[in-house]
Formats: sequence, structure tokens, C-alpha cells
Amino acid sequence: MKRSILFYSLLLSSLAVSAQSTEKLPQKTAFQTSSPWMPEIDVRSDIAIVYGTNDRPGMTFEQRVQSWRDHGYQVNFMTGIAWGQYYDYFLGKWDGKNHLGVGQVTIKGDTIMHGKNMPYVVPVQSFIDYMKTAVVKRVIDAGITTIFLEEPEFWARAGYSAPFKEEWQKYYGFPWKPQDASAENTYLSSKLKYHLYYDAIKQVSSYAKEYGKSKGVAVKVFIATHSLVNYSSWQIVSPEASLASLPGIDGYIAQVWTGTAREPTFFNGVKKERVFENAFLEYGSTESMTAPTKRKLFFLTDPIEDRVHDWSDYKRNYQATFTAKLLYPMISDYEVMPWPERIYTHPYPVPNSNEKILIPNFYSTQMQVMVNALNSMPKSDNKVSGVNGIGVLMSNSLMFQRFPTHNGFEDPQFSNFYGQTLPLVKRGVPVQTVHMENLGYAASLKHIKVLVMSYSNMKPVSVDVHNQLAAWVKKGGVLIYCGKDDDPYQSVMEWWDTKGNKFTAPSQHLFKLLGINPTKDNEHFKVGKGAVYVLRQNPKEYVVQANNDGGYIDAVKRAYEKDGKAGELTFKNSLYLERGPYDIVAVMDENADGKPYVVKGPVIDLFDPQLPVLAEKTINPGEQSLLYVVNRVADKTKPQVLTSASRIYNEQVQAGSYTFVAKSPAKTVNSARVLLPAQPKSTTVTDSKGQVITDVKSSWDPSSNTLYLGFANSPDGIKVDLKW
Repeated sequence: MKRSILFYSLLLSSLAVSAQSTEKLPQKTAFQTSSPWMPEIDVRSDIAIVYGTNDRPGMTFEQRVQSWRDHGYQVNFMTGIAWGQYYDYFLGKWDGKNHLGVGQVTIKGDTIMHGKNMPYVVPVQSFIDYMKTAVVKRVIDAGITTIFLEEPEFWARAGYSAPFKEEWQKYYGFPWKPQDASAENTYLSSKLKYHLYYDAIKQVSSYAKEYGKSKGVAVKVFIATHSLVNYSSWQIVSPEASLASLPGIDGYIAQVWTGTAREPTFFNGVKKERVFENAFLEYGSTESMTAPTKRKLFFLTDPIEDRVHDWSDYKRNYQATFTAKLLYPMISDYEVMPWPERIYTHPYPVPNSNEKILIPNFYSTQMQVMVNALNSMPKSDNKVSGVNGIGVLMSNSLMFQRFPTHNGFEDPQFSNFYGQTLPLVKRGVPVQTVHMENLGYAASLKHIKVLVMSYSNMKPVSVDVHNQLAAWVKKGGVLIYCGKDDDPYQSVMEWWDTKGNKFTAPSQHLFKLLGINPTKDNEHFKVGKGAVYVLRQNPKEYVVQANNDGGYIDAVKRAYEKDGKAGELTFKNSLYLERGPYDIVAVMDENADGKPYVVKGPVIDLFDPQLPVLAEKTINPGEQSLLYVVNRVADKTKPQVLTSASRIYNEQVQAGSYTFVAKSPAKTVNSARVLLPAQPKSTTVTDSKGQVITDVKSSWDPSSNTLYLGFANSPDGIKVDLKW
């Protein structure tokens, strides 16, 4: 049945009022979904990020938005900026022209597709105009004031389409050159890809702000993006850190999850998955990208991933990535999951079987305990255990020389980056990454004592980088330069070999500013109040070859202790952080120290769906743990739910009683630990209709003064009434 114009006018008006009234509500946790509200996916985060403006049979985009608002959610919006279900644009309905030709094309002439009739695009002006008028305008008209533009991605292997050649001519002023012909062409091609998405986002975000202002609302625009580590590893070009300088960009979602973190890496000559360590470096690169600019950053994890595995695989890797993100205590905003409909309503394989099953209760319960912990996860000034003053320099130009191979120079599995970082992380050093593009911010190097860098896999984006690095060293910083400067990108057409500069390698310009002239394989120089080490090995050699990182580690240790005068650089096999009542622990394998890490209790194990209270917790090498330390509860006299596989509402404390309502997705099982002043004499659990639920598991733990409760969840709410 057709809806009347009056109905839609009233609906849009109510959406706008709703958007304005929710601005001051918590905006700490979120999830993204293309589905309308369903009881099975009622995750109970602060924000539901509705994906895509597509209408469905029997349901418009606006009705899909309203379905989430009707259940108490703030609604944001997300859509792809490099691909999407933009069939009206691609197939000609929008402006009468077929635009499938804007796809990214490989040397073979193949268009890289994200789905049927859905190419990854070269962001030409017609696509940008479509994003403004057909997508962003409609979203703002629906009363949504926060927009996420997802994954501005240009594949390194692309760059052969007619639209890209036209953009090349406009940008460089000379005809297109095939990137496979030379390293310089590859570099120029990647710079253009970078620029095209920077410009697209600049235009779309500016339009969103201006159109919102014309309607009397302040619109925020965020970028949902993989980490620089992952894009470089996966051979994708994206604007990354530079977007933070745009006035139209308010922040990012760091898209780090099992699928990115399980990309195999080399360490000690062995290539394999190192999910925790990789995730730790990925989250770190996004944190350092945004911290100096003071943009808001959401950390994402995914309880599953795009590729099909079994539930035990998902669980193990979810724990690893989840632990990694919690080890950044300065970040406390989270996208708790993408696509809850994919997690809760799709079956996945059973190992050694042809059977597929929906998410098991043990995993959905554990996942919801973890997700609900994020709703109250505090920021902290505490530091991860170990030395926090060692950094590794990164740049967006890491993405510019990944594909194809030129002159036989290989960087297998992005090992020139991991050669600088993994030898430290594996020894329990929480190494930080520093973004070259942010060196102009004093905060970027404020706490760094030793900075490691290499031009084996990236290049300086401007002369300012070297001026900033030289000034930092002369004031007391210690720089370690690793690299032979033998890759074919050393002489690409860039600032160090044009406009009067004649350096054959960019490091020569840096060394000149530092007043040093390295001539040997390994040298040490005093520069002002600081020092410089020049190690003539490409960092990949430290990890691709077995037992080959000793000299590098010795140099870092000497730089930190002797030149930096920063104390002892200690090595261990663990990373530990105290964060409010939580203990976060990761123990590395592939370490000379094979001892487990032991935390004394009483602690609640949040990676166990039964939430046991333990006198002590032992974490073995290769494992991670999230623990709730009962003795760190701020007010032990106050009855409270310490941890639960549900979100808690309507708490009421009276003399001798405590009541609350627990909400979580349908068809899942709650597990909770409740702190009480005494063992309860009565426990009453009722559903939303007031019916008493009899199938309730409960037990009392005197060591922690906590009550365990287990019962079936409901998005309508389960009321718990405790009396003692």
C-alpha cells in the first residue's frame, strides 16, 4: 500500500527531532547493520549504524532507520566510498548514463568487483556528485547527523582504466604511464590514487557539513578504514592519516579484526599467523594516526570474519584481537561488531563435519560479556607493562611501493615493517608507531626516547619531515636508521631529487641535516644532545632470516639505555595493563621465556562464559586474558552487576534489596556476576510480562561476595529482584 506524502513528512520531521534530542546521550559503543531491527540482533550498544540507503521490498531506508530508533537506539549512517550498492548510478538510472566504466581496472583489463554490478570505483566527479546528492542528502533529510564513509580503497594492482588515465593527465600534466613499466610510474600511480580519494572525501564531507548547516543541524563525518599496516600489507592505497587534517572529518573507525590480523607474517625465519601481535600493531598505527589531531577514534573488533571458519577459530582469534585493542588505554570508544545479523543468524561449519550450526550459546554468551564490558570500559592513564618510549616511524607512502615488483626488490609479507616492530613486541616491548605526517604536532614524539625508521619501504612525504626529525635528535632524541637504500624507489621523481635537489636517496638529505656521513655497515654518531645509529641492513632481514635480529635488538637497547639515558630496556614475554577493575594480559610465544603469567585473585574470567571466580589465573604463552579484579571495585558496599552477557537498566538499590533489568538479543543465554553485601535470601527473575522464570541458574561465591546468575535473554528485558 502506498504511503501518503503527509505520512513521510511527519516521519522525516520526527526523525530530525529525534536526532537533535539524542546528541547528548552516550556515544561510546556502536555496531553497523544493513538489517532492520530484529530481536535476534538487539545488541544494546549506544548507536546502531545503519548501512546503505537502499530501499527494500516493503521497507524504505527511512523505515529501516526508524525501526532502530523505535527500540531506543541513536542512529548513525555508514556507506562505502569506494564501492556500494549504487546500482542507480552504475546502471544509468540516476543520470541516464551507465557508469560501470568507472571501475578500477588491472593490467589484464579486468575490473575489480566488490559484487555483481558493483565495481571498486575510480572516484570521478560524477561519482562524487552522486554520493553527495543521492546518498548524503537523503541521509541528512532522514534526520541522521553522523555519517561514516567506509573504506576509501584503491587497489595497487589497478590503474589501467580510461578514467584513471584521464585523472593522471589532469593531475600530473603529462600523459599516463603504466605502473608496471618502472618503480617511478608505480609511485606516481599510487600518489594519484591517494589524491583521488583524499579529494573525494574532502568534497563529500564538505557537502555534508554545508547541507546540514542549511538544515540547522551540525553533521559529523567519520572515516571507517583499515589500518595503514593492513592496507600496506594487502597492497591497497588509501588517504589514511592525511584525512585527519581535513576540517570535514571528525574521526575514524579503526577496522581491525581477525581477517586483517591473521595475515601471515615472518618472524625468526618462520611465516605464520600471529594474530595478537599483528592486531596490536594495527591498533597502534590507527591510534598514533589520530592522537595528535585529537580526532575521535572507535576501535572495531569482529567476533567472526569474512572468510568462513568454524566457531572455535572465530573465538580464539576474537580473544586475541579484543585483548590487543584493550591494551590502548587512551581509547574507550568501540564499534563492538559489524553485521550482527551475520553473527547471530547465519550458520558456520562444525570441524570435521559437513554440518553447519548457528552461534553456540557458550560463544554468544562470552561474546556478549565482552561486548557489554566495553560499555563501561574506562580510559586510563596507566601504561602497558614494559618500556613505552620506543617508536617506529610510519608513513602513508608505505602503500606506494607494494606492487608490482621492480628490479627484483621484494618485501615479502611487508617484512620491512615487521622487521622493525615484531622483534620488540615479541620481547614484551609495547612498541609505538609514529606517523610521519603528524611530526608537526609536538605530541607525536613527546614520549619517544628512541625512534626507529627505514626508507626501505616508504619515502619522506616532504622536506619538513627531515627538518622535524633533525630538530628532535639535536634536542636529545635517539634515531636508529635501518636500511641499505637499495630499493628501486630511492630515485623516483620526488622532492629530494628535483627542484635543485640532487640526492640519489632521501636518507642522504636527512644525514646532511644531521651533519653525519655514514660510510660503514653499522655506525653510531653523536648529534647535538642526541644520537643517530645507521644500520645498513634492510629490516626484513631481521625477521625473514632465523636468529638474525640480535644486532638490531642490541642497537635498540644501547640507544635506549646509553644514549637515551632512559633506564633499563627489559625484555619479557608478556604485555599487561591495569585498566579500572580490569586486568588485560597477553603472553607471547616464540620467546626464550616460556613461563606463564599468573594473576592473583579473586578475579572473574571474562573469557569463560560461566564467569568463574578464580583464586588465581594462569595465562600460558600464546594466550590472552581479560579479568575482572573484584578487589578493585570502587565501592564494594554498593550492590552492582560487575559483568554480564546483557546490558543493565533500571537499577534500584534499597535497604536489603537490589533490582535491575537485563536486555540482550533473543535466543541467547545470559551469564552475570552480581556484587552483593550478603548472600541473597531470595532471587526472583521475571520476564517483561511479569511472569516468573523458573529456569534460573544461581550460585554464591563467598570469596568475592558475588552471585552468579544464568537465564535466557530477552531484548524486552528480564527483571531480577534480589533480597538479603
